Amino acid sequence: MSNLPANCDRPLAESASPAPASTRSAHPNLVLATSILSTSLAFIDGSVVNVGLSTIGHELGGAGADLSWVVNGYLLPLSALLLLGGAAGDRFGRRRLLLAGIAVFALASLLCALAPNLWLLVGGRVLQGVGAAMLMPNSLAVLGATFEGKARGRAIGIWAAAGAAAGALGPLLGGWLIDAVGWRAIFTINLPIAALALFMGWRFVRPPADSKPAALDPAGAVLASLGLGSLTWGLAAASADKGLTLASGLALLAGAAILAAFVLAERRAGERAMLPLSLFRANGFSGLNLMTFLLYGALGAFMVLVPYTLIQALGYSAQQAGAALLPFPVVLALGSPLMGRLAGSIGSRLPLAVGALVVAGGFLLGTRIGPGGYAGTVLPAILTIAIGMACVASPLTTAVLSSVDGSHTGIASGFNSAVARGGGLIATALLGAVLTAHGKALLAAFHLAMTVCSACAAAAAVCAFVWVRKGGAGSP
Repeated sequence: MSNLPANCDRPLAESASPAPASTRSAHPNLVLATSILSTSLAFIDGSVVNVGLSTIGHELGGAGADLSWVVNGYLLPLSALLLLGGAAGDRFGRRRLLLAGIAVFALASLLCALAPNLWLLVGGRVLQGVGAAMLMPNSLAVLGATFEGKARGRAIGIWAAAGAAAGALGPLLGGWLIDAVGWRAIFTINLPIAALALFMGWRFVRPPADSKPAALDPAGAVLASLGLGSLTWGLAAASADKGLTLASGLALLAGAAILAAFVLAERRAGERAMLPLSLFRANGFSGLNLMTFLLYGALGAFMVLVPYTLIQALGYSAQQAGAALLPFPVVLALGSPLMGRLAGSIGSRLPLAVGALVVAGGFLLGTRIGPGGYAGTVLPAILTIAIGMACVASPLTTAVLSSVDGSHTGIASGFNSAVARGGGLIATALLGAVLTAHGKALLAAFHLAMTVCSACAAAAAVCAFVWVRKGGAGSP
């Protein structure tokens, strides 16, 4: 999702095979810095856009389903193309795909900054998502391949901490930029970061001497993109119209049919598929991804709606709304390593189930957000959700990687990351009814959305209890 915690992408780095010593960079710490810079483009931009939605809608005249595409335009290609981006890196070179992804993201950011209307902004966001799908898996694969042993664990820990810092500072910095300069500044700030990442990637990331060929699945990627796009548009239109129309109903039917064709295409492709269906023979893998979809979908809706509601209904400035989210990444960064060690001792099942239930309680506390002080209404909900997600993040990584055999950990981790973003994609598509409301009606719609989010988190806890073994992942 747009404000996805760094922990959800951590398996992408952990599943990469270390490169031979002869092909590793002579500057591993600078490779780590390159990975942090490139992935921070995606992390910061996602969280900043959530804070800027209200201002963007006011200036460009967007609302409801149209405005939700500022978020979903980015999430759609990222969700659909993440696995293809990783496979393309294996085939054509991770360094080459990393540099190309950074360049595409930078050009897309410039298009967003200059967009004269909402739909050109959405087009830029789509292009940003394509760039992120290229740079994210390859940046993390380069990081994982550069280090091994304890050094790898330390490097990935530093990368995750930097991602948490980006998540913490992004909304605060973005809110300040929006209030002081304007919303276009949240995109132009990407340009110097991307330029530095491009230079460092070109200078310090070494291409492997022998790239092993990897099968690509462009047909699967096209079908996944078209199916998700049709489904997302149909849900967004139905939500904004507060019911199905002929157009939204046809879009939903088309999306379902195209996704069914995607499943058939993946079955025919077998192990050459972007998503080998053999992975789903293990109930643990299926259940964990259903849990991820429900939990991160609810979290994605929360991260979009809270700043929007604080600004539109409660009179917060963009900077104040950004600061309101600050406790979430701080608690997550501090708590996740502790819960990861605990899960290593007692298994993933209990932390996943209890953590998801705590998140459900946090969403219920979100129904108290309204007139009143920040400390008494907004902060308890954010702290509770953050504590619950800290219980979930690291154990979920462990459970996903242990639910499949060693030869499929890269695909499994990439798919789980895509599912997390897909959950945010679908959830945001359903927010049209909230984003079109105003005043007291907006608060009432927000409270209803928090209740639905709580039910999704509770269902995620059931998934963990049913499908995760006491010692790890799989069928109970």
